[in-house]
Amino acid sequence: MLEIVFQILFLVVVYTYLGYAVVIWILANVKQVFVDKTILPDLDEKKLPAICLFVTAYNEAEIIGQKVQNSFNLDYPKDKIQHLWITDGSNDGTTELLKKYPQLQVEHIPERQGKTQAINRGMPFVKTPLVIFSDSNTLLAENAIREIVREFQDPKTGCVAGEKRIIEKEQDTAAASGEGLYWRMESFIKQMDARFNSAVGAAGELFAIRTHLFEEVEADTLLDDFIISLRIASSGYRIAYTPEAYATETASFSIEEELKRKIRIAAGGVQSIGRLAHLLNPFQHGWLSFQYFSHKVLRWTIAPIALFLLFFINFLILVDQRSWTTVGFYACFFYFQIVMYLVAAMGWLFENRQIRFKLFFIPFYFSAMNYASIIGIIRYLKGRQSVVWEKAKRA
Repeated sequence: MLEIVFQILFLVVVYTYLGYAVVIWILANVKQVFVDKTILPDLDEKKLPAICLFVTAYNEAEIIGQKVQNSFNLDYPKDKIQHLWITDGSNDGTTELLKKYPQLQVEHIPERQGKTQAINRGMPFVKTPLVIFSDSNTLLAENAIREIVREFQDPKTGCVAGEKRIIEKEQDTAAASGEGLYWRMESFIKQMDARFNSAVGAAGELFAIRTHLFEEVEADTLLDDFIISLRIASSGYRIAYTPEAYATETASFSIEEELKRKIRIAAGGVQSIGRLAHLLNPFQHGWLSFQYFSHKVLRWTIAPIALFLLFFINFLILVDQRSWTTVGFYACFFYFQIVMYLVAAMGWLFENRQIRFKLFFIPFYFSAMNYASIIGIIRYLKGRQSVVWEKAKRA
């Protein structure tokens, strides 16, 4: 029985963190061989659609000037961009700074209600057929709007996800090393997902939708970007992914700040699974159900628990078999896990002493983020995750 449990846990962990990436890569490439790829035409400069650049902000005075200038410098006709900023509760001068720019439409309320409510409140002000959402602390590539608009030439596309890139420096912390690697891997999987069928969700740093497809989101929603994009996908449209349209952001200031972010994302993931339960029906949603379960559901629920249980089940098997010194799979894998956790512990030690040795940071980040996922699950089930959360400090 222990060996059966071990094998199930092992398969879940390997498939979630490695196997699915291989499977979706194979499926995407097989499809490319047998199905003609849709070639999108070049944009017609005379028929470029108007777009709304929709930004929500709360106490972002330090970066507002840089973000606004970045928005003004985007390569797209200025008369076809509606700059819409939705702010609530800011008390650091953010709103006053924004109102110094006459090109911006600023809609402010003094009460802080959270990002989801800000989006719901702001959407009636959108006057364009396409709306591009972007966070106030991210900077967009100069050609981001054009790349996104190009994807919407396919009438089957209802949402376009841009790429998130983490700015890494040699002196950065474990959070930066781990977060940078995570997003590179996530971008690869999203690209394969989109090539095969549809990307599974979009990140709030940069994504766009057809305005008429927006549905008001429940006020207590924790992952607004994920819910908005997946509901569009579940209605029969696809989520395109374009790495050429990217948003850059600095990494979390420390691993503690990154843990705060991952815990609330994990809590939001559990909430999203409940609200998107219909997506688990393959008879209704086909391949999207398979992608959703493999890419998100396993990672947000079973896999983190399976990862840590694997060590204890492995230990019990060795106790039962008394095979500590036998050269066999269970013994070798158990000692491999010990080494990885020791390396993770060294990464934690180096992080606290500000020693920059990135080789140790990756196992530390991986372990810490799976721990955060479990805490996030518990926090959501106990009803302790507020929709108005504390922002993670950035480097």
